[in-house]
Amino acid sequence: MKFRRSRASKRGRIEIIPMIDVMFFLLATFMLASLAMQRLDAVKVDLPSGQAQQMSEDQPLTLAVDRANAVFLDRQPVRLDQVEAGVRRLLKPDRNVVIAADAAAAHGTVVQAMLAARRAGAAHFLMAIDRE
Repeated sequence: MKFRRSRASKRGRIEIIPMIDVMFFLLATFMLASLAMQRLDAVKVDLPSGQAQQMSEDQPLTLAVDRANAVFLDRQPVRLDQVEAGVRRLLKPDRNVVIAADAAAAHGTVVQAMLAARRAGAAHFLMAIDRE
């Protein structure tokens, strides 16, 4: 005599809907994290191209000169005669100054800004370039 099972056996299935939800959550998280890494308030300059090593310091002091020869110190517009006082105020010991000059900026304006930063105590300058 055969006994019948009281319950019919069912094959197991993999539910894919929760996996899609998790993948969408991860996608959204990584998209937001990558947007947070962008400097959206930076001064727009066209940098010259070249090869250089990656900087190791997180927040250097930035001295930017744009196409119209306007000078910016940490994204704040300053006049050329205010650069020395601004660098003296913002420069911390052993902190580099990054020069981000537009390729079309006047050479004299960039040099004058660098000399003012040197008078304020900046010892090391780094030039910002676009990587090739």
